[in-house]
Formats: sequence, C-alpha cells, structure tokens
Amino acid sequence: MNSIYQEIILEHYKNPHNFGTIKDPTKKTSAANPLCGDEIEIAILFKKNKVEEIKFKGRGCAISQASASILTDFVLGKVKDDLKKLDKDFMIKLLGIELGPNRIKCALLSLEALHKLIV
Repeated sequence: MNSIYQEIILEHYKNPHNFGTIKDPTKKTSAANPLCGDEIEIAILFKKNKVEEIKFKGRGCAISQASASILTDFVLGKVKDDLKKLDKDFMIKLLGIELGPNRIKCALLSLEALHKLIV
C-alpha cells in the first residue's frame, strides 16, 4: 500500500468526516459484513435531488470506516442519479489502495449502504 494513501486511510479512520446522525434524514439504512463484524449506518438528506447532508455511524476495521468517511465526503453536493453510477472500480480508485479479496468487502460496505439509499 502506498504510504501516502495509507496515511489518508488512517487519518480518516482516526478522525472520520461526516460521522454522526442527521436529525430528519430523507432516508437511512445499514449494512454489515458478517465475515469481519464491520457495521455501518448511513443517513442522507436530499434537497432538490442533491445530497445536502450525509452522515454515518459505524464500527469495524480501518478500511471500512475510512471508506465511509471518504465516500461521504465525495457524495456531498452530488445529484442522486450520479450516485447510481458509483461502483466497485470507482471505490477502489477513490481509496487509492490495492486490496486483497478479504478487504474488498470492507471497502465496499459504505457503497453498498449508499446504493440502498438511492433506489
């Protein structure tokens, strides 16, 4: 793993962005990875079809929690239809790290939850 990206992952894990709750979200959902125990809950507030606010709560490994922090930063202000295009390849590029098969599920957990919010 590239040391700069490793530092970014650790920083987002230690000081996650958009961590918390939204008082009156448009929608909220959760996702879990039973293999390693990662859990995440994401709440979203849309205004005029754009992400006005997004927050997450969760627990788990550094990859799952940092991924949620990085993803929520990215989607702020985005249009709902654009979020539907986000996929595994996008998420791996966004994180900037190579992941083994066991860690891919950790990295994709927040994206899985986000997709539940936009259907």
